[in-house]
Amino acid sequence: MTARAERGPEDANASDAAGALILAACAIWSLISAAGRETRPEGVLLALLAVAAGFACGRICGTLLPVATAAVAALASLVMAFVWRHGMPGATATMDTAPGHTGAAAALLVLAAGAACCAAAAARGESLRLTLRLLALGTACASLWLGSVAGFAAALGVLLCSLAAVRTRRRLLGLAGLALAAALMAGLSWAVAEDVLPDGLTASLEGRLTGYRVRLWQDAARLAGEHPLLGIGPDRFAELSPTAQQTLGSDGKPHSAALQQAAEQGVVGVVLLAAAFGWLLYVLWRSPRSTAVALTAGAALTALAALASVGNALSFTPVTAGAGLLAGLASARRPIGAEGSPDTPGDGIGARRLPRDRAGR
Repeated sequence: MTARAERGPEDANASDAAGALILAACAIWSLISAAGRETRPEGVLLALLAVAAGFACGRICGTLLPVATAAVAALASLVMAFVWRHGMPGATATMDTAPGHTGAAAALLVLAAGAACCAAAAARGESLRLTLRLLALGTACASLWLGSVAGFAAALGVLLCSLAAVRTRRRLLGLAGLALAAALMAGLSWAVAEDVLPDGLTASLEGRLTGYRVRLWQDAARLAGEHPLLGIGPDRFAELSPTAQQTLGSDGKPHSAALQQAAEQGVVGVVLLAAAFGWLLYVLWRSPRSTAVALTAGAALTALAALASVGNALSFTPVTAGAGLLAGLASARRPIGAEGSPDTPGDGIGARRLPRDRAGR
């Protein structure tokens, strides 16, 4: 085993400590931005708790039964997406199908596809790997049944990235590309809100995004400009957004994670949100698991970030808990008693090839 591999536990401890600090900073800042105002930071704190709990659960279960846990997580996410397609925990709107529920269900299906593909990458039998990848394909098709073309594209993209990751050796380049893709999606929503894109492109995007969503983004950008440091306070967008107030059955969310952070918690909130996502990718980079598992999980989290850039998927506890669970599974230590055996025989990376895989980060 190489010196780099031997430093695995220390690297994991350092990355875990960094993650704890980032999540704690997010919680503290939400309380600071809420101080002295009629705000409700409980939703932010619950989301942070869900991420932390999911991550810890993924780490523990991923060390004991990585393939079984990932497969069960995929099936559970699929079931929840169907059961809660008309109303997911965390709902505030009064419509039969509140805005954002379809996006939240699609986010669960993306996480299900990611978990199934991670399980396939770590599975030993060819038939089991094929079954798990068919499950991932089925979750993508389920997004179409729910009426989410974006969810279908995101889940299918996760499956394709998983297949490509089997032959990839340099995970750092792949994760950097995923980070860039997430940043571009967030930047695109901001550009649409500020109306800085060419007229033709803006009209095309507005037709796909709907004028209602674009007006919400514009309200969020205006509020962020008026309150750049502290924001307006957690969960106050519905009170100060004319579009949300004038729309019957509105859920009071701007349907963009980055714009919501900017409006409600200011620029510091946006930086902390980016830091939290960057930490998840860093954890995957330092993961003792194979490149295929790390990149597959990274692709699923990036697809979730893309959906969150144009929706309010992160407002639902099952989604944030699922994201933490997937990251924990993909960064867990190798199963107990498996130090001398391949972590993921299915992707062609055996014990003797592990140093080359890690050196290729």
